[in-house]
Amino acid sequence: MKITVFDGATTIGGNKIYVEENGKGVFFDFGMNFARYSRYFAEFLNERSTRGIHDLLYLNLIPKLNIYRSDLIPSDLDMSIYPKLNVEAVLLSHAHVDHCGNISLLDESIPVMASPMTMAILKAMRDVSASGIGSEIAYFSCREPVGDGRVLSSIKSKFYKGRDFICTGGIPDELAKFMCYKPGQESKNARKKLNPGNICHVNDHNLSFDIDVYEVDHSIYGATAYILWGDSAIAYTGDIRMHGKYADRSKEFIKRAKGASVLIIEGTRASRNEDVNESEDTVFENCLKAVEESEGVVVADFSPRNFERLETFIEIAGRTSRELVVTAKDAYMLHAMECADGVRRIEDVRIYHELRDRKNKWEEIVVRGKWEDRYVDPSDISSNPENYILCFSFYDMKHLLDIKPDGGAYIYSSSEAFSEEQEFDFLRLYNWLQEFGLRVYGFEMVLDNGRLVPSFIRGFHASGHASKGDLRWVIEQIDPDVIIPVHTENSVWFEENFENVVVLKDGETIEVN
Repeated sequence: MKITVFDGATTIGGNKIYVEENGKGVFFDFGMNFARYSRYFAEFLNERSTRGIHDLLYLNLIPKLNIYRSDLIPSDLDMSIYPKLNVEAVLLSHAHVDHCGNISLLDESIPVMASPMTMAILKAMRDVSASGIGSEIAYFSCREPVGDGRVLSSIKSKFYKGRDFICTGGIPDELAKFMCYKPGQESKNARKKLNPGNICHVNDHNLSFDIDVYEVDHSIYGATAYILWGDSAIAYTGDIRMHGKYADRSKEFIKRAKGASVLIIEGTRASRNEDVNESEDTVFENCLKAVEESEGVVVADFSPRNFERLETFIEIAGRTSRELVVTAKDAYMLHAMECADGVRRIEDVRIYHELRDRKNKWEEIVVRGKWEDRYVDPSDISSNPENYILCFSFYDMKHLLDIKPDGGAYIYSSSEAFSEEQEFDFLRLYNWLQEFGLRVYGFEMVLDNGRLVPSFIRGFHASGHASKGDLRWVIEQIDPDVIIPVHTENSVWFEENFENVVVLKDGETIEVN
């Protein structure tokens, strides 16, 4: 068996790990490498979708392989010079973009293996997204050449093409319907219809490998680890932690992976000097105390799709006689999750009525169609601010201009800033909070070399990744012959602490027996 790390060897995210045996193989994840993208692109400077994969390939932002959608290849791009892999599937660990974001570029014949929850989240992400190649994971708009073929356009395309999925769990009827339906497609005036892909259970799809699937604990529901059986057994953690609500799932995977020949393990927190394991229970207690001592409206800011944290704030709202308010996008995501697991989370929240002149079809038909009575107007929040907790991120701060709070609290319950641009965002965020007199929990702005930067306060966020102590425990329990660290900026930590570590650079291959 051969293992090639095409991306994600020395960065946090961008995992693209190819396992091959007898000329056939699968990818563990195919994510977007934000560290590489940020070298060239920013918020208002993006790759040109009309040029397909040209820009990404030229800038080495995706592997130079002949495995991409034919409709994304402009006429001045010769793919025959690149290796053509026999990819049977992408084994997707979870629905964070740094693990799934470049799947949208792959040849449409390559199916995606994922948990039911991950499938639902990917579909919802696509439904609510703006147009662009990067969002086209669950389904995509076929491009057609214009003129001499250097420009590619999706305007003429008459349908959206759904990608094939291999589901690792049961496929509820509601999930099957959700995956095949694009809100608004039933209208006679619909611009495009969705031509859904095939969906099957993992037991009904033949691959060249035997694959065991285990849901694990992470900061997004549906996260999955894999054990791949060929001539050797290869265990892949994806992103994993041991301190969340579903830590027992992670432990079950580790128990089953014991003795695997190769362990491909994430090392996100190997770079951290501190080895603190703050649990969701700790987050709950600190955020509950912050809400209890707050007067006026409370704004809770946590990572998109961190639904465990959402459930934490649902409980806090109940304990403090407040109502939790989510955006329409969040409500649509809760609808998608319900299709996967049957849990009606929407009954515990209200939906923010955004002041805008038109509604998207997914909101008009699904969210308002099902839960019109759950909407709350900004004027109602303004009149009774002490009754609400608003699930708003930095990009939702503009809604405070309609609510006009006079004091209250803001709780930052998400990850720390890791780049200078993110630090600038915190300064902008802080200006919003100062404008409305909101007391800040979770971070403070401090002077560092003459400029204001955020300093984060422990106890308001639990990481989605294993600590160094837990990484050590995982490795000792599995006791593999070979350890391959990925999703890390500190592979040296692995080399210093374990004897059988193989550090691969992007594009390098190791053969295992």
